Amino acid sequence: MAFTSFYFLVFVAIVIGAYYVTPIKGRWLVLLAASYAFYLISSPKTFVFLLSATVITFLGGWYIGAQNAAHKSYLAAHKESLSKEEKKALKAKVQKKKRRAAALILICNFGVLAFLKYFKVYLELLADKLGGIAPDLGVLIPLGISFYTFQAAAYIIDLYRNKIEADHNILKFALFMSFFPQIIQGPIARYDHLAGQLYEGHAFSYTNLAHGMQLVLWGFLKKLVIADRVAILVNQVFEHYGDYSGGIVLVALLFYTIQIYADFSGGIDIARGVAQMMGIEMGHNFMRPYFSDSISEFWRRWHMSLSFWCRDYIFYSISLSKFFGKMGKRLRSVFGDRIGKLFPVLVAQMATFLTIGLWHGAEFKYIAYGLYNGGIIILGLLLEPYLKKAVQVLHINTAHKGWKVFQVLRTFSLIVIGRMFPKAVSFSAALSMYASIFQPCTAPFVGTLFSLGLSGGDFVVILLGCLVWFVISWKQEKGLRIRQSMDEMPVLLRWGILLAGFAAVLVLGVYGPGYDASAFIYRGF
Repeated sequence: MAFTSFYFLVFVAIVIGAYYVTPIKGRWLVLLAASYAFYLISSPKTFVFLLSATVITFLGGWYIGAQNAAHKSYLAAHKESLSKEEKKALKAKVQKKKRRAAALILICNFGVLAFLKYFKVYLELLADKLGGIAPDLGVLIPLGISFYTFQAAAYIIDLYRNKIEADHNILKFALFMSFFPQIIQGPIARYDHLAGQLYEGHAFSYTNLAHGMQLVLWGFLKKLVIADRVAILVNQVFEHYGDYSGGIVLVALLFYTIQIYADFSGGIDIARGVAQMMGIEMGHNFMRPYFSDSISEFWRRWHMSLSFWCRDYIFYSISLSKFFGKMGKRLRSVFGDRIGKLFPVLVAQMATFLTIGLWHGAEFKYIAYGLYNGGIIILGLLLEPYLKKAVQVLHINTAHKGWKVFQVLRTFSLIVIGRMFPKAVSFSAALSMYASIFQPCTAPFVGTLFSLGLSGGDFVVILLGCLVWFVISWKQEKGLRIRQSMDEMPVLLRWGILLAGFAAVLVLGVYGPGYDASAFIYRGF
């Protein structure tokens, strides 16, 4: 069931109605029933994988939670009689049990993810190298498997670190794992932020309903009016990349940069809006990333739930580990103090971005995408003192707005260049398209541009849509809260804006031949 389909809107209306007519203590059951119904409608053949991940994670979490509780209780009962050495030994014993349990659960969940999502790809690569044909295993990728697997992993690791209490109700935990607005493309939620909101039930609020509907409308506008329109040109060029060169490839690359942001953030807006209509505040996944002045900042603003997941469970684990700390100390005598100190951070950065690359897919083009972003950040860390010195020598006023604009444009350009890897049909195709940018167009640029499926009117819609989007984003960057500001507008003006947005979706949304409302870019993750 696609977010942008009429059936989804009917489904949401029924769920919200049922949610608010049910006694507040039982509203979580409505959400559970709705979430499982949504999954069974959308991906019935793979429902067993979500169910098994839920059961395995719940039982494992219960065991780790029991170890935490028993350890805490034992210390409280014997705090006077235990020596420091005995407490240390007891903690080590408990940690060992928890570590084994956590490792087993993570291996099970990530093992299923790796097999379903990556094994077929590697089998095809191996068959290609050996000159054969890979057997068709008939493997289906479960809807949202990356999202609920990473969410389950965060739950287990947080329990292992004793940051949260274990859930003792398997039905409530099943809701946490399957909450339907986020199952398609996130955001990846943390248990301590989302679970309580799902379980407690919320009273009806007109403000939540209105703001949620506005956010859903904004998501529809970005998805149907902008993303699906630019996708027509993008798909034509990338699927037939050998036929195009020069400026046409650059335009397609720029349009893809627009498409993926409008598509992904539009889907997240719809998910967050639906949740907000029921009083549930899901985490932000985007914070106007194209205003970033560095690649590091971009990843703090883009797909934030994945970036912060990698930061908390990969980057910190590596950069603060004793092993890499010792390695860094050894390298100081060879490469100097600065490189030695940076070594754990550099390794952690690369591991983080390799994970982000692999999260997108198993093909080498995704690994290259991770290496590209990690490499730029590492290069920036290594060159930082020299770049600062160059700024001083050139007497650049870093407080001037022009410098900020330069940084934003520089970062955006690097982002656009990197988008080639995940969108191209393969790594070799990406390299070929990079090379083709420097080749002259084989046909007149304007004539070719208008032969890619978009009319002059389409380009005008894209331009105006992006302009409105930019202005709104700019206002938000300056601290303006758009929906709250709309509440203060005169009623006629507010409803005029909303009706104009609704009309734009109906009239300008892309519903032509070959249109697939379910084809969110991140739906398959």
